Amino acid sequence: MPKLTGVDLFLFTVDPRWGADVVAAGAAGIVVDWERRGKHRRQLGEGTQINADTPADLSRMRAATGGRLLCRVNGYGPWTAGEVDDAVARGADELLLPMVRSAEEVDRTLDLVAGRCGLGILVETQDAVGRTAELARRPLSRIYVGLNDLRIDRGSDQLFTPLVDGTVDAVRTVVAGPFGVGGLTLPGGGFPVPGDLLAAELIRLGADFTFLRRSFTADMAGRDPYVELPRLLAALADLRDAAPAEVAERRAAFVAAVTGAPVAQPA
Repeated sequence: MPKLTGVDLFLFTVDPRWGADVVAAGAAGIVVDWERRGKHRRQLGEGTQINADTPADLSRMRAATGGRLLCRVNGYGPWTAGEVDDAVARGADELLLPMVRSAEEVDRTLDLVAGRCGLGILVETQDAVGRTAELARRPLSRIYVGLNDLRIDRGSDQLFTPLVDGTVDAVRTVVAGPFGVGGLTLPGGGFPVPGDLLAAELIRLGADFTFLRRSFTADMAGRDPYVELPRLLAALADLRDAAPAEVAERRAAFVAAVTGAPVAQPA
């Protein structure tokens, strides 16, 4: 069992005021999302979020917000050198490389970064899952399991199966550095799997970080981030303090919510 640590929250946004407030309220940083190449084709009909963030957005968020500034670039290709240089020049603390399939892609990107900022990778293909131990030996700033693209790559119709079938647990065991998976919204939110159960899974796995995306932003409408971020962080702290029986109970409830199987009742 990995050591349970605090969970850093990173908000996807290019709204300077919103981002600044969420970071000041307790989030660890901001993600600006440049990934678009091939994404419309890959995610056609999947109802996923495809952002249209720009280099200017990265500069604007750097000027407006504290915390760490992450930039998700496109998957590795002839364009990567230019994107790396641009993101570094605009103040990114880390880059996130999506759709990794080989160690060579990661090594080439690390060479391009040349120590100027951190590089994290997204494990969201079956190829990357099978090579996680090899990839984790690289000097990466973080490794994140992307459930949506992994589901598509596997031809599956269930988002959370990798959290149930042992895939994410196996990845977690070989990642020594910062590890993340899934995403969170406010306590009491989340559909079709309750967000509180997903939060419990993150704590069970010893996740170091996760993302706040469109569900969080939608659930925050009309709410005060200086109230809601501390409430979310307090809920995560409570989960870290749970007794083993509570952890097992929440795990069983999560599996039941994902698979549709009834929760086993104590004898």
